[in-house]
Amino acid sequence: MDLDWSPADLAFRDEVRRFLDEHLTPELRRAGQLATSVYPDHEASMRWQHILHERGWAAPAWPVEHGGCDWSLTQHYIFDRESMLAGAPALSPMGIRMVAHAIVAFGTEEQKSYFLPRILTGEVFFCQGYSEPEAGSDLASLTMAAVDDGDDLVCTGSKIWTTHATEANWIFCLVRTSKLERKQQGITFVLIDMNTPGIEVRPLVMTSGEQVQNQVFFDQVRVPKANVLGRIDDGWTVAKYLLNFERGGALAPMLQVLAESLAEQAVSQPGPNGGALLDDPAFAAKLADARIRADVLEILEFRTVAAISQGKNPGPAASTLKILGTELSQQLTELALEAAGPRGRAYQPHAAMPGGPVVDFTVPADDYVSGDEWQAVAPLRYFNDRAGSIYAGSNEIQRNIIAKATLGL
Repeated sequence: MDLDWSPADLAFRDEVRRFLDEHLTPELRRAGQLATSVYPDHEASMRWQHILHERGWAAPAWPVEHGGCDWSLTQHYIFDRESMLAGAPALSPMGIRMVAHAIVAFGTEEQKSYFLPRILTGEVFFCQGYSEPEAGSDLASLTMAAVDDGDDLVCTGSKIWTTHATEANWIFCLVRTSKLERKQQGITFVLIDMNTPGIEVRPLVMTSGEQVQNQVFFDQVRVPKANVLGRIDDGWTVAKYLLNFERGGALAPMLQVLAESLAEQAVSQPGPNGGALLDDPAFAAKLADARIRADVLEILEFRTVAAISQGKNPGPAASTLKILGTELSQQLTELALEAAGPRGRAYQPHAAMPGGPVVDFTVPADDYVSGDEWQAVAPLRYFNDRAGSIYAGSNEIQRNIIAKATLGL
């Protein structure tokens, strides 16, 4: 594997950097840099999507005929990497990075012509209806019922941990249309208008105090069969295909930026024995370990990109990267909280850019913040990051995938 970019790749990198320098306003950079989770401030994210859409870069991984870019796999990686290094706010993955690919692969021409251009502009904003109170990692155990009634499916049940359900106007759901021998059978993939009568959204308050996740209740919700993606009872096929797009991407650059920033902050923070925190051998060793792991993760991402670009099967690489990336992120947020010291114990969400409303908190009249912004953000990121090893398929499930794929267990 050649780690050097080609001249064409370097020229593309420079083009991306110029674009980011020109269009990333201080407000947008702040939204990216002060995000408290993988979901930045919603309004900032949508503003950035609009800017990218005008440039034709909002959905580079889509087929060109639907608005994507004719980029190499390396160029996709460079774009993701440079965006993270520049502090650009992330786009919500539910529409552009996830369900859109399923619509392209399984949708009717009518579904494609309606949803794809509206996802690009943000007119259609999706949330994901997969997990249920009794069906999380074992998603095939879902029970939300969809009863056949002529031209409609009548849906009753609930979904939970639904990110941005209060902002979304559409939700893609897995529902139970039949009870067959295998629990993966009899599941259907449907697109549901969130304005349909019978839908109720109840926000969930996370440990960080933010309302980003929700529980969504469906009471006799009528969904036209025209909104079924793929075939009735074969939604598991669509869901497995979509999972290929739920994980992956360039995560290492973000973690490298976090580690580098943490090193800079630790220079000015007092250590336990006097002097700077970075001079404390115990802290310095933990930070050095994290920085090394971030560099190793980047190499693994490069190897995955190289394998795919050569037409090779990367195997369980997505599972490996998901485990390493989320657990390293948790390690870094722990170190950030340690570095923040006593001022990091204060609950100061007004100094950050949360991904959703913060409840039961009164902003000080003078906007006072104890310490620097990063010290206020540290505990919020810490709390949010505890879920990183659970969402998008728990790390235990990922280890099972690796064991099966590589060891034949």
